[in-house]
Amino acid sequence: MEDLTPHRIVRLEDDAVVLLDQSRLPAEEVELRCGSAAEVAAAIRTMVIRGAPAIGVAAAYGYALAATCGEDLDAAYDELVGARPTAVNLAWALSEMRSDPTPERARALHEAEVDRCRRMAQHASELVAPGSRVLTHCNTGGLATGGYGSALGAIRAAWEQGLVEHVWVDETRPLLQGARLTAWELETLGIPFAVIADGAAPSFMAAGDVDSIFVGADRIAANGDTANKIGTYGLAISARHHGLPFYVVAPTSTLDPETARGADIAIEERAPSEVSPGFPARNPAFDVTAAELIAAIVTEEGVHRAPYTESLPTSFARSR
Repeated sequence: MEDLTPHRIVRLEDDAVVLLDQSRLPAEEVELRCGSAAEVAAAIRTMVIRGAPAIGVAAAYGYALAATCGEDLDAAYDELVGARPTAVNLAWALSEMRSDPTPERARALHEAEVDRCRRMAQHASELVAPGSRVLTHCNTGGLATGGYGSALGAIRAAWEQGLVEHVWVDETRPLLQGARLTAWELETLGIPFAVIADGAAPSFMAAGDVDSIFVGADRIAANGDTANKIGTYGLAISARHHGLPFYVVAPTSTLDPETARGADIAIEERAPSEVSPGFPARNPAFDVTAAELIAAIVTEEGVHRAPYTESLPTSFARSR
């Protein structure tokens, strides 16, 4: 595998936004070239690129490409912002771009997002005790953020400090972002791990094989309620039952201070065929974990604890 640098995950060239196709990993490492905002939006919808920060970066590049190519920017905005409804980073990044739709602005936004990840990872690593066995859900590494990672970045930073003994990786059904993508990243980094079935996680907690749980977020409401990949809520309940700390790691671009509580977050419903090829199915992509189940929320500005209405930053970070 080539080095998983930010430029490798998503970049803007003169005539295209180039994405590492995450839908084909780990079997194939293939790049997809998107020549318009509509093609970038399609790539986001079909999860060629996914993860809240990463789709924000991709959308910013798509908007800059639209400006460079003379596309209708209102139409480009509408196409991109509607690609996926739950992650707030998408709308945030496009809002950042509207006043300055240049490639330079988009690249600065990408660089700032990677910097936020590195800073929050260092803060979050302070929550990891030596010899920890950490459980994580979905994929929150470089692939999901366009750079270093949020929750998986925290695990990476803690590993580099000699604090992590082992990582349990939820498979993350139905699209297996954990079994495919997180496992791929951890193997590349040389961090000891094992993939487990989603339903096995509570049993590992009960057996005393888990010391803490680190997850990312797609949107965090003002009160700390957090939307993340489906299955996160159940992990938080199990963690509370077994007396284990449950941490959320996400950049300030994932905070949504205008949404008061988790019940107000729009939850994306994806195609039933992702769950069952021929039978009726429901397929919510995310669930909401109540703030009271979260031991701490970590952003690049530090470790925030309840009450989150007082401790969380009240505005989005700005790229510099």
